[in-house]
Amino acid sequence: MMEIQHFTFNPFQENTYLLINEKRDCIIIDPGCYFEEERKQLLTYIEKEGLKVTRLLNTHCHIDHIFGNRLVVKTYGVGLEIHPQDKIVLDRSPEIGKMYNIPFEPSPEPVRFLEDGETIRFGDDELEVLLTPGHSPGSVCFYSASQQFLIGGDVLFYQSIGRTDLPGGSHQTLINSIQQKLFVLPDEVRVYPGHGQSTTIGFEKRHNPFLQ
Repeated sequence: MMEIQHFTFNPFQENTYLLINEKRDCIIIDPGCYFEEERKQLLTYIEKEGLKVTRLLNTHCHIDHIFGNRLVVKTYGVGLEIHPQDKIVLDRSPEIGKMYNIPFEPSPEPVRFLEDGETIRFGDDELEVLLTPGHSPGSVCFYSASQQFLIGGDVLFYQSIGRTDLPGGSHQTLINSIQQKLFVLPDEVRVYPGHGQSTTIGFEKRHNPFLQ
């Protein structure tokens, strides 16, 4: 059974997630900690809870989701994992940071690439990687069938969807990803997005104005 802990970090109000199992192993997804107090908050929580960080995953590589990548890699000795189609986004991230006047330590290079449909084993638990492009070329979601939750990045939000006006974005591709990869999941699946409050697949099917 996985526990989900989340923090909201940086000027973009990004949700960083920790998945924690009974052995106190921990997967960090999208560490967005930018300010020093945010970085300290994350490290202090992990130390206080006695967690062992075993993996670092990015749903996608827009800057607000990767500010803390280098910190996590340096502190815990894990390697970054992303989908290969988002490598171009990762490569451009330093210049994007300068454009927004938000300089940051560039993310380390990925040590391996995620594949659509692959299973991430986490102790006795499993996550399925779902490739859901549109917000970015290699956006992925992490789905737990046994616990019926989805770490969704910036694909699907409460009554909204991810923006598609950034380089590599495509509105129709995003709609297709949601319809074909997410809306086929059970209505009860809880979606933990990259920004804002959680929601469920069933609620968004019925009430999301972008998907009616």
